[in-house]
Amino acid sequence: MLTVRKANDRGSADHGWLKTSHTFSFSTYHDPKHIHFRTLRVMNEDWVAPGEGFGTHPHKDMEIVTYVLEGALEHRDSMGNGEILRPGEFQRMTAGTGITHSEFNPSSDEPVHLYQIWIFPEEKGLEPSYEQKSFDDELMRNQLLRVASRSQQGGSLKIHQDAEIFLSRLDPGQSVEHPIAPGRHAWLQVLRGSVSLTGEELEAGDGVAVSDEASLAIHSSDSSEILLFDLA
Repeated sequence: MLTVRKANDRGSADHGWLKTSHTFSFSTYHDPKHIHFRTLRVMNEDWVAPGEGFGTHPHKDMEIVTYVLEGALEHRDSMGNGEILRPGEFQRMTAGTGITHSEFNPSSDEPVHLYQIWIFPEEKGLEPSYEQKSFDDELMRNQLLRVASRSQQGGSLKIHQDAEIFLSRLDPGQSVEHPIAPGRHAWLQVLRGSVSLTGEELEAGDGVAVSDEASLAIHSSDSSEILLFDLA
């Protein structure tokens, strides 16, 4: 069963310095039909203006994954980390018992375009931790690359949940397939371009909840980029 969440149906806001779209209920946007999917709680697509950003704020008991598509994002947190996240890099924070952090666009003339993803942790009260990593483009070209997992398989980032995140960059006319084990679910998020999934045409910003399917076959109509979540 596929349930499509079209980009234009997401919650959205334009704060001037921040343009944002919420796949699931977030902040002042509340939709009782779209609170979360399995352990996937937040799927926000943000565009932050040059020199602007999110001031220091707290998080607790959440796995937070950030991925930059364009521009750069400067991160600072109460654990002492201070890094700049660039296109193609992933960041993972385990908020656990509690952290504070800030995120700013360090550029004076270029916006930053990013996705921020929250996943419920498998248990509360974890020790806060941080990781940042870039991945070889060739390893995700026309194939699914595991970028986050509980097992850290293949050098993926550690997330404290029975979930895996895959990234793929597809050339026009290329396809990838992913098997789904019995009892598991998936979420597909189109980051760029357009793809088809079991005959369903999807554009950038579209997402699909997947249940009771044995496998997924994703075909790219043009140069595309996707995130795929394998969830319990």
